[in-house]
Amino acid sequence: MIKRTLHFSNPAYLSLQQDQLVIDLPHLKILGEKESKKKVPIEDIGIILLDHQQITITHGCIAALLDNNAALITCNSGHLPTGMMLPIDGHDIQSERFRHQINASQPLKKQLWQQTTQAKILNQAAILSDRGIPCENMVHWAKSVKSGDPDNYEGRAAAYYWKNVFPKKIEFFRGREGDPPNNLLNYGYAILRAIVARGLVCSGLLPTLGIHHRNKYNAYCLADDIMEPYRPYVDQIVLGIIDRGENFLELGTSIKMQLLGIATVDVQFERGTSPLMVGLQSTTSSLARCYEGITRKINYPLMKNFDTRRPFNYNFSSEIQNFDTEDIEVQDKDIGEEKLPF
Repeated sequence: MIKRTLHFSNPAYLSLQQDQLVIDLPHLKILGEKESKKKVPIEDIGIILLDHQQITITHGCIAALLDNNAALITCNSGHLPTGMMLPIDGHDIQSERFRHQINASQPLKKQLWQQTTQAKILNQAAILSDRGIPCENMVHWAKSVKSGDPDNYEGRAAAYYWKNVFPKKIEFFRGREGDPPNNLLNYGYAILRAIVARGLVCSGLLPTLGIHHRNKYNAYCLADDIMEPYRPYVDQIVLGIIDRGENFLELGTSIKMQLLGIATVDVQFERGTSPLMVGLQSTTSSLARCYEGITRKINYPLMKNFDTRRPFNYNFSSEIQNFDTEDIEVQDKDIGEEKLPF
């Protein structure tokens, strides 16, 4: 079942009654609406976005949402996500999975980052391919990624991707405080990050301990790692908004609703298609199995099969992985990260 994403952009009072989220909307009373209250089963909710300064939510409601592995996101006065609340206990054998995660070897982490980087570059290449932009170099870079990506193919691919993916008239430059449509990307990535963090918790993993990101000021390093191959799905939504000629200079309600739809976007795995929120759970579960030593492959979706000789469900990722078990020297200092919000 696909969990629901609820977005509140008006004053509201949220409470709990018989395992139901009770939504009281006072502005509807003012407008003379008879039905100012709505109810949603707590178990149906995956993410709640609180996007107004006059929203009140009861403690009982928060506790019930967290008990059902929902994620709560709060926004500032500028309507940008600034905080997230996740369950502490999200899995039956959480302590055991924590232990496996903490004890993961450096070679394993490097191999997992190799797979993550390959999947991200291939999905970026798929976006370019669909827009008629040359991407053969991207596919080559994906195949060339070694364990730990010591040659920084991720950075090379990102530079080429952002230079070409948007229409030339926009003169786009990716940056945290950059001009639109950076605002749309930031918002979409924030929602995606929450979905990934929730999936990690549900799989009994610590979102803080990353396989590559390890900034001491970042509480969601692993979420930032695992969301990388999923970012192009947000990019795809943003590109659609621009292509349709919608006003992307401001984050209007219509655009927010489209970006919130990232949770239900179809993603393609080897064994079929599923909504992103469901597919993400498959990714995080496979990561947990990697930590446990059951497998060494993360289950990431691919947007396009670049080998036309193979069916789409062919295990293309296994063909491009070049596992290098040699333990490359790791510096103790924090990895320098892009100065982006998520």
